[in-house]
Amino acid sequence: MIENALTAYMQHRTRRILKLSAGKGDIRPPNPDPEKEYLLYIHVPFCHELCPYCSFNRIRFDRPMAAEYFSALSREIAGYRERGYSFRAIYVGGGTPTVMPEELARILETARSYWDIGDISAETNPDHLTPAVLSVLEDVGVKRLSVGVQSLSDRILRSVNRYDKYGSASDIIEKISAAKGIFETLNVDMIFNFPNQEAADLTRDIEILKDLSPDQITWYPLMASRSVRASMNRELGGSSYRRERELYRLIEESLSQSYGRSTAWCFSKKGGMIDEYVVDYDEYAGAGPGSFGYIGGTMYSNTFSVPEYIRIAGSGAMPVAGRRVFTRGERLRYDLLMKLFGGRFSLADAAEKYGPGVKRMLWKELLFFSLTGGASINGETLTLRGPG
Repeated sequence: MIENALTAYMQHRTRRILKLSAGKGDIRPPNPDPEKEYLLYIHVPFCHELCPYCSFNRIRFDRPMAAEYFSALSREIAGYRERGYSFRAIYVGGGTPTVMPEELARILETARSYWDIGDISAETNPDHLTPAVLSVLEDVGVKRLSVGVQSLSDRILRSVNRYDKYGSASDIIEKISAAKGIFETLNVDMIFNFPNQEAADLTRDIEILKDLSPDQITWYPLMASRSVRASMNRELGGSSYRRERELYRLIEESLSQSYGRSTAWCFSKKGGMIDEYVVDYDEYAGAGPGSFGYIGGTMYSNTFSVPEYIRIAGSGAMPVAGRRVFTRGERLRYDLLMKLFGGRFSLADAAEKYGPGVKRMLWKELLFFSLTGGASINGETLTLRGPG
């Protein structure tokens, strides 16, 4: 019941926050604060295979189009430099960022020539864990590599069309083991609550990963769209939030001795970047088709169309398709959602940032979390509760 209410609340708030107004003419990102350093998110939309559960902006890999995309991406990143932005970290997501590793390396080298980049995190898939690709990423300064594994059950990998392209569970285990120690942080991305996933499947995955001992494990619940989830339920069996809660409890309890919880879904042996970079970086810019940015209280999004992105960014213009300037209250609530996802939200810090009246502005949210038991309030700190 609590999880259902929290999920509905989060979805409602997220839809409201991401409802951006489409502009006319040349829309640009907000002007940066010259005293600040931001995170740059880079989106690479290409995949060799389109996984049926994925709702991120992605298209099937086409080499000529991808080459045009990387050229346009270079122009967009140069545009941020011309507008006075300064970045201290980069997160590359997708899609599959390593579809053309040399092109990605060129982009990262360009960014490092513009700014003093401290941290670079990149996503990849198991089939790209080859010595050649890993060497390219290491040489260009990637400190964190996040590998999309999703499941270590051959049965589940086949059912979601990942077995043939990305390898069997034994292949994946071997490649992850070989990649350990190359980067400061090796993260393994997993998914739980597939309709055909039993508790025994999840327990086996957990034990295998504990033996592999990667630096970090991010275990996402299945977040397919409603239509995709309904289709998967018909084909593979049913899933529910109640079942999701039970499987999450199993993950949390099983990993608690070896890993600390960095966010609701991320379990780490040490610090460092995480997939949910919005938890650690209050403000960030987005590059690539479908990427979002949040600067100075303004949320904005690039066009989701890859051809349109190539046309606009390739011409030297910024490919922003929509933006929304948040009110003071919306900025506060956005911070609440992001920080609470990381585990805790400080009312005192919020008061220092937004001025007096924070509790009054958040009275509905505080009452909601109190009544549902989704978070506890201890003095000036709101702490997310684990599954009950």
